[in-house]
Amino acid sequence: MDLELMINSFPKLLNATVVTLKLLSLSLFFGLFIGLLFAVMRMSKNLIINKFAYGYSYLFRGTPLLVQIFIIYFGFGQIELIRESFLWVILKEPYWCAIIAFALNTGAYTSEILRSAFQTIKKGYIEAGKSLGISSKIIFYKIQIPIAIRQSLPAYGNEIILMLKGTSLASTVTLMDLTGVAKYIISTTFKPIEVFIVAGSIYLFMTFIIHNLIKFLERKYNY
Repeated sequence: MDLELMINSFPKLLNATVVTLKLLSLSLFFGLFIGLLFAVMRMSKNLIINKFAYGYSYLFRGTPLLVQIFIIYFGFGQIELIRESFLWVILKEPYWCAIIAFALNTGAYTSEILRSAFQTIKKGYIEAGKSLGISSKIIFYKIQIPIAIRQSLPAYGNEIILMLKGTSLASTVTLMDLTGVAKYIISTTFKPIEVFIVAGSIYLFMTFIIHNLIKFLERKYNY
């Protein structure tokens, strides 16, 4: 075991962690809005809207994240219409392609998490709001969404952790995130075990922080 390599690799991998955290935070930010939108669409009584939202969820939850990244990064670039459009400014960059893939993927899972949470809300809360003359929009934003978020915290916490580990796939499209830098160091030192132990420890530490943060929020808002 080369301890010197592990010590020397740590600062480089720690710097790369910043890229990983940026990918994670942006993907979760956009994914949360996508998930909320499609969760509402899934509850719509309009059959077309409902089935469209279901199709989106089924597609992105039913196919591997790696395939989705490759289609967005490599596939769209082969379409001349896209290359000549304003979308190419974004889609030609591996960073944004990864974020789009991550956001759409986590958005699909988030939509199902929020949909389940909305369906568990007791009708009495909604009826109580209506009896006080509160509009449906206010009830949705002030009552239903806060309750749904609180009830979905455990499941959404798991999704955050899965998304954190999923960001390692960004290295497949040339991004130098934590896994990407680890691969680069391995390619020059030919010592994968030492480098991946350090990289894995950083991932484990971030998972530990997220897990305990979610537990803290659960205790804070459930009592």
